[in-house]
Amino acid sequence: MDIRQLRYFIAIAEERQITAAAKRLHMAQPPLSQQLHLMERELGVTLLERQGRQLELTEAGRLLYKRALHITKLFEESQIEVKEAGNGLTGKLSIGVNTLSDGRLPELLRKFREKFPAMTYKIQQNESAQLCKLVKERAIELAIVRFPLDLGDFSIRHLREEKFYYVTSRRRSPLDGKAASFEQIGQEPLILPSTEGLGVYQMIVEEFARHGMKPNVLSECSDIAMLLELVSSDFAATLVPESVLQLHRGFDVRVYELAGTHITSSSVLIWLKDHYLSKAAQNFIELTGEAPFSDKD
Repeated sequence: MDIRQLRYFIAIAEERQITAAAKRLHMAQPPLSQQLHLMERELGVTLLERQGRQLELTEAGRLLYKRALHITKLFEESQIEVKEAGNGLTGKLSIGVNTLSDGRLPELLRKFREKFPAMTYKIQQNESAQLCKLVKERAIELAIVRFPLDLGDFSIRHLREEKFYYVTSRRRSPLDGKAASFEQIGQEPLILPSTEGLGVYQMIVEEFARHGMKPNVLSECSDIAMLLELVSSDFAATLVPESVLQLHRGFDVRVYELAGTHITSSSVLIWLKDHYLSKAAQNFIELTGEAPFSDKD
């Protein structure tokens, strides 16, 4: 068997029809059927069995499919790694950033582009938990996420820790002083900048509990521009980390520090442990200003 035959087999296994697989591979049906028969003859086993109009993997076929995915992925990564073994001046940086975003990312990307002008970029925004899933699936290589999260499968670089602020509409009467206590905001309707059960949402709920209170959560909203638009319209108030206010200016809101709390949000850069990283990703990690990248990181 060769890598070409393995790719043929993956297409057949996933499409479950020779005709559909041939169309996906841009080839005629008879040669594809012949390649499948050659593989089965070489291995001495049946890989697929017909059930009605579709093909189903046998136990041997399921094992080969699993191995074929791994082998072809390794082959593709090896090709990329060899091509990038030089200076890494070209390629694509694929990175995710959580929905609250991070104030350092635009400046980091600007510096990275100055250093590597021929690079292209894939930038995705999503919830931190979903970004972890995308990194595991190799849809992206790097992600900037926020604690609290289980990051046991990842290597990490700490980027920053930032305070939370209480934000209201300017239509609302101002609070006394520059800081808001939890007692002052305890009964105020809130929009939380996350989804129930996820890290930032849960962290805010737990901080209220630490003060013996339960937040009056009117809404949750992961679209930060929409969240601030709702706050400025006096729909509700919110609690957000500092970078949200740095990146989203121009809204008609009042901003207060939070008194009597140490609630903070930590941003980290993550990548999958013990997996190949493109030269572009390695260069970006170095640019974060931490210790130089190492395979043992």
